[in-house]
Order: sequence, then C-alpha cells, then structure tokens
Amino acid sequence: MPYLKLSDACLAYGHVPLLDHADFLLDPGERVALIGRNGTGKSSLLAAMAAGSGRGRLDDGEVWAQPGIRVGYVPQEPPFDMEATVFEAVISGMGENASILAEYHEVSHKLGEIDADHDVLLERMSELQHELEARGAWAYEAQAERVIERFGLDPDAKVGSLSGGQKKRLALAQALAVAPEVLLLDEPTNHLDIAAIEWLENLLIESGVTLFFITHDRSFLDRVCTRIVELDRGKLVSFPGSFKDYQLRKEAMLHEEGLANARADKLLKEEEIWIRKGVEARRTRAVFRVQRLDILRAERQARRERMGKVNLQLDSGDKSGKLVAELEHVYKSYGQREIVRDFSTRIQRGDKIGLIGPNGAGKTTLLRLILDEIKPDSGIVRQGTKMDIAYFDQFRTQLDPNSTLSDVISPGSDWVDIGGARKHVIGYLEDFLFAPERARSPVSSLSGGERNRLLLARLFAKPANVLVLDEPTNDLDIETLELLEELLQTYDGTLFLVSHDRTFLDNVVTQTIAAEGDGTWKEYAGGYSDWASYKASVVKDAVKPKVEAKPVVKAAEPAQVKGEKMSWKEQRELETLPGKIAGLEAEQAELTKRLEDATLYQTDPASAQQASDRLAAIDDELMILLERWEALEARTGNSV
Repeated sequence: MPYLKLSDACLAYGHVPLLDHADFLLDPGERVALIGRNGTGKSSLLAAMAAGSGRGRLDDGEVWAQPGIRVGYVPQEPPFDMEATVFEAVISGMGENASILAEYHEVSHKLGEIDADHDVLLERMSELQHELEARGAWAYEAQAERVIERFGLDPDAKVGSLSGGQKKRLALAQALAVAPEVLLLDEPTNHLDIAAIEWLENLLIESGVTLFFITHDRSFLDRVCTRIVELDRGKLVSFPGSFKDYQLRKEAMLHEEGLANARADKLLKEEEIWIRKGVEARRTRAVFRVQRLDILRAERQARRERMGKVNLQLDSGDKSGKLVAELEHVYKSYGQREIVRDFSTRIQRGDKIGLIGPNGAGKTTLLRLILDEIKPDSGIVRQGTKMDIAYFDQFRTQLDPNSTLSDVISPGSDWVDIGGARKHVIGYLEDFLFAPERARSPVSSLSGGERNRLLLARLFAKPANVLVLDEPTNDLDIETLELLEELLQTYDGTLFLVSHDRTFLDNVVTQTIAAEGDGTWKEYAGGYSDWASYKASVVKDAVKPKVEAKPVVKAAEPAQVKGEKMSWKEQRELETLPGKIAGLEAEQAELTKRLEDATLYQTDPASAQQASDRLAAIDDELMILLERWEALEARTGNSV
C-alpha cells in the first residue's frame, strides 16, 4: 500500500496549469527526486502533498495519505519565530505537547540559576512531569534532544542568531523530531556547505525514511534517489534509475515527441490547404475529412509546447593584462579569528578558479582580497590591468525589489548592447525566459530561480573579462545549470567561482583553492573531485604504515623487490585475476539492472537495499583486484 497518492491533481496560477490531471504514488522505502524547470510548480506540488489527505492546496483532484502516517515537511524557506530558541522551534511540530515540553525545558534551566526560587520551580517541574507522563510525551523530549545533538545545534540559541546553513539544519531537525515515516524536502542542500551536504546524504540513506524531495544538486540526486519524477507541462513522468539514465530516456522521449508533432503539423497543413479548395471540400463523401480537420485543430490548440532554453551569451570584452592578481604572504583577521594566514598565489588571465570550504571559512573574504576590495593586515596584493569585473552576489543585493525587470537590465534605456550588437531589452529578457508582459513587473514578484536568472541577465548585459560568481547555482534548474556550465567552459576571461555544487565545480573550474582550517588555504589542480581524491589519498597514506606493520604485509614485502622473480603461486594468482574481475563486473551489471526496476523498491525494499550495498562493495573489491593485477603484470618480465 502506498504512503502517499496524488490523483487527477489540477493546480493553476493565472492561465497556466502547473498540474494538469497529474497522478503520483509514493511507496514505502522509495527515495524519489522531483525535478523540473523553474516555475513549473514543483514547490506547489510538494506543499499540496504535505497538506495531507483531501484536496488541500489543489484546485481539483485529491491527495491521499495512508491513515496514521507521520509526514515531515521542510519547505525551501521554513517559517520560524526568530525569538524562539532552537529547542522550542524543534518541538513546535509536536502539537499540544509542545508548550508543556517548552515550559519543562525552561524550568529545568532556571533551576540552575543561583538566585532562582527553587521551591516554586521544583513544584512546577513536578506538575509538568506528571502531565508529561500522563500524555506519554517523554519520548518526544528525548527525540527532540537527540536530533538537536545530531544536527550540532545549541538548544538554547535564538533562531534569529543562526546562519542560513544552521537554519536549514534546524528545519531538518524539526521535521525529524516527530520520527516521520515520510519526509518531504524542498531544496534541502541550499545554504549547506559540501561537508554538510555529504553528511545529510549519509543521514537520509542510513535512516531508511521514505523520501520525496526537490533538488537541482546532481551529485546529491545521484547519491540519494532511487527514482526520478519530472514535472513537465503539468504532467508527472517517472524515470527509474540514475540521473544519467534519466537524461538518455528523456532525450529519446523528446526526439519522439518532436517527430510526432512534426507529423501532426504536416497533416494539419495539408488538410488546411485542402479545405480552402471550396466545393470539393464540401462534398458529402468528404465530411469525415472536415471532421478530422476539426480534431487536428483542437489537438494543435491544446498542445503545450516545451518551454524554450535560456539563451546565454557572455561578452568577455577586451582582454585583461596577463596578470590578474598576485598575493604574497597575505594575512587577514577579524578580531581574534584568523581568516587568511600566509597565503600566496598568482592568478593569470583565463584561469578558472573554484573556492571551496565550509560556511564561515572566509571564501568571500579571500575573494575580496584577491580583487583588492579589502586590504590585508599584512602581505602584498598586486592587481592586474584592464580588468572589467562582473560580480554575482549570492544574496542578490544588486536587485532592487521595487525595480522592474527592464530597469534592472538597462536603466533609462530600451536597448542592450551585446557583443557589439544592439538588442531590445524585452527581446533580451525573452532570452532568459521572461515573457514580454513581465518586463514591467517588479523584481519582488519573481521566484528564487527567476531572480538568479535575472541577475545572470544583468551581469551578461555588459562586457566582463573577470567574472566572479558567488553561489550562482542556488535555485537554478538543472537544464539552466548545464547551459551555464557550457557557457563558462568556453569563456575566455578569468573566472572565480564559489559553489557547493560538486558537479558544477567539476565541470567548470581548472584549479581549486580550498580552506584547510585555521586560516590556511591551499591550491590544487582540477575541480572538487580531484581535491577530494587527493585528500582521501593523504588520509590513506597516513594510515598505511600501520597496515604495513602487520606480519602478513611484512611477509609479502620481499615480493615487491624489483628484479625478484614471481613465485608459482603468484603466477597462478595472475592467471585467475581476469576471471574474478569479469565475474564481479557481470554481477555489477546484473545488480545495476535490478536496481533500475522501480517496482523492486515497492515490493521488496530490504532486497533493494541489500543490492545497493552489494553494488557499493563490488566497487571496492574491483579496485583491489585491479591494483593487484597491475602490480603483478608489472613484474611479469622478472619471472622468466
């Protein structure tokens, strides 16, 4: 029996239907990712599912929830009382028990104060204890304390004092405090740094909770989801398997759809020509053709075309000097906290640099030092020449909520100069998927993803040979992310990118500056995966001597001496390795095929989990066998 069911759902804002008689089932054990273009109604769908049984927030149709099921919901921007404590916020979803638990927590803290009236407090605590016992609510307090500790939060901190990442953790803690069987998450990775995102991935997988979540983070999606559902033109389409599988199937579907539409349009055109012939078309024996023409016209009118792609163009203008910036032994502190300690680097024209590190590490501060927006406490910063800098601010402070879209792009003018050509501002906004009628709308009417698109449109409206992008990927849909990646890959200026999107970093940057802790920053070649592999190898090398100290390893060491012949046993081992590797690869292919079947998660979630765990183990076993094969192959010349 499914946990949640959406039947014949309809929802529209204005004349555009976001849900057009859509259906969906969420079965126990599934982790389903909901994807789609910005503005297609994903958040509205999730909110309707969270509203529970009945129509909820739908115009028509029904949301059904299994009776008694506990559902946790984390919206994209969770509403919090800024004056409440973390503990109060976490227990706020526990119904009538929340106020009693909050008071009990407050009284227990006051008992620790020296000047408190302990007799009165003890009497009140006793009353609260009896009430909690009568309601069976002690488990709620224990659960609240566990999740607060698990998310690394201070239970007595005010919500208003938390950072964006801490508030996201608080929202997740609040949802998990009720021990939900189903968790609905809207962009859970926004405002989280990479370490926190990876921690959340592990938490969600290990918890076994059934998930329905919205994300544009492709690494998170690939790691967590067991099925992808796309919301496209009001319909929900399911794609079992990984994101790569989805891309291949989606491309094939769009190709077939294009061919079918082209055939229908050709037939309609031929019938329109025929009907205009007059007398011949009015003969009784041709009535069926007139009726078919009416059907073709109705079908063409009802067809919803796929939303176009963003047309991204970036003019790098005149080249900057070969040197963009050079830092020598730079230090920067705020109070007692050292943000940058003894950092040196040389950045040249055309470099594409990613900055990675936890929230609060000082990525923006380091960027401002490189761009000479702030001065170091000590050290030297040299700036290049002829630099035209465009800056994408993650908080979108460059956007005035009261300004119209056209004023943001080209204040006081109806034209934009792009690559030496003039373009009307309305046509330019259409390149970024803003309809002409929205050109005079205020910025405040836009969604988060639309504001990001507008800020990109503003940046790209002027030539820039140095581009600074601070978290540009938040709220952008996957298709726009991929187009932005392609644009930045061919950009011949200098790029600075701050992002927690691991896939985006890997696809764009050529070198990385990473926070190592205590104000230390180091440079690495490649993107995030290259940095992560290097750090993993450092950890592996650090523990390697302990492994080599074991007697078994010591006994094997002589076989590694250059020039020593292979033993008969090692030769036999080398002969059997290809068969073992082939066997593991066959098992890997079979498991992958099994896991692509969405019904497996519905009918036998335990078996699906075992298959997933075995698939991960096979990767490790293959790596060990391949490394052993390579080592023995390298010594085959010494055995003759």
